[in-house]
Amino acid sequence: MALGYKKIITTPHILWEMYPNTPDNINAGWARVKESVAEEGLDIELHAAAEYFIDEHFVQELKNKTPLLTLKDRLVLVEISMVTAPFDLNEVIFEMQIQNYQPVIAHPERYIYLRNKKPFFDDLRNSGCLFALNLLSLTGHYGASVQELAEYLLKKGYYDYAGTDMHNERHLDALQKLGSSALFARLENSPLIKNHLL
Repeated sequence: MALGYKKIITTPHILWEMYPNTPDNINAGWARVKESVAEEGLDIELHAAAEYFIDEHFVQELKNKTPLLTLKDRLVLVEISMVTAPFDLNEVIFEMQIQNYQPVIAHPERYIYLRNKKPFFDDLRNSGCLFALNLLSLTGHYGASVQELAEYLLKKGYYDYAGTDMHNERHLDALQKLGSSALFARLENSPLIKNHLL
């Protein structure tokens, strides 16, 4: 709240081998946190969605037509491997769209194995994907390569949303430095960022 946030959408990971979360336990956690926020008298909106890792479990959820947690309406935050893109990514995106979901790619700038394959990002955009920036990428928090890729995607006008991707207090401390980032100043002035619509 001190940083100016008025609304928080939590997006716990659903990565079945490591974080076997479900909509039920995410919503139960959200209810407990929401209750605590109210007890503390904090004037901040709190919602829950998920960050889905595109893996076999996610593909099975789509096959089963299991309802997905959304950022809003039909916006679904997804991420891919930090090592290599799944070979069936286009098919998964297409299936999401068939089910009327809008894929939002989490932190595309952190997939640095794609820095020499930039047409991959064009392909994702052309297939209808939206992009969500990890704000700390603008500060060099994840290294120079990630920051450079974030700058490239920002220049292309590819970002639709921006989030903190906050996992711990170190991330909260790092967010304090965001205001000194020239890239963040450029992002703040971008009419393309749609966070206000969430």
